[in-house]
Amino acid sequence: MLERTQIYLKPIKAMGQNFLINRSVAEAEAEHAHGKIVLELGSGYGILTKELCERARRVVSVELDRNLYTMLKQELKYKNLKMLNKDFFDASDDELEVADADIMIANVPYKLSSRVIDFLIGHELEAVLCLQKEFVEHMTAKPGTRNYSRLSVMFQLCFNFTKIIPVSRGSFRPVPKVDSVVVYIRPKGVKIGEGERSVINAVMQHKKKSVRNALLDSRDQLRISGNQVDAALEGSGKKDVKLFKLNPEEILGLAKSVVKGS
Repeated sequence: MLERTQIYLKPIKAMGQNFLINRSVAEAEAEHAHGKIVLELGSGYGILTKELCERARRVVSVELDRNLYTMLKQELKYKNLKMLNKDFFDASDDELEVADADIMIANVPYKLSSRVIDFLIGHELEAVLCLQKEFVEHMTAKPGTRNYSRLSVMFQLCFNFTKIIPVSRGSFRPVPKVDSVVVYIRPKGVKIGEGERSVINAVMQHKKKSVRNALLDSRDQLRISGNQVDAALEGSGKKDVKLFKLNPEEILGLAKSVVKGS
């Protein structure tokens, strides 16, 4: 059974593996899978995968570790399970069946957390995710605070957010340095173009500067002139405000002005 997987397959530090071993956490996550088509990033020891298969209409689970994949293929004999052995971000949308997916439910490796959020934004997909507490604090940081960042802006523009349960670090093997939290996120349906995303990504690298100076420092990256910066800020009353004190909607408005004038 799955316990055998835990005994014989040790986490690989170089791959950033921290596997869930707390079944009650998996059960809480899987309660959001009833009757749905679920996408899972990282099968791990298969604890969550098993709970998903017992509730979901279909599960597409992606595991990069060949040894884990091979053992889970032998142990998880569910007709509604499709397993892929590859890097999640190398898989095509067709392989992931994203067009049909209702939700992503996953225990996300810390180093992949930002990429997962970007994936969900790009596909407008709701999710139940177990994320490290520190990362969640960055996602939900308020304007003017130390943790407020590009991630905060993009996440808050695109998703509504609910905390489900806290997860102690002892729920994983090996034990990570921080606790985690299971969250539910749902797309708001906000459309952000590539141009606006580029502006947000660029200016938030200079978030402690005034809005005007943040844009001026991003000119080469955005291929805009000083005149275009001033035109985008004309009448806004915000050129001397520190960029990181603007709320996400104001930063998106700034990005739209820059794109419109470029």
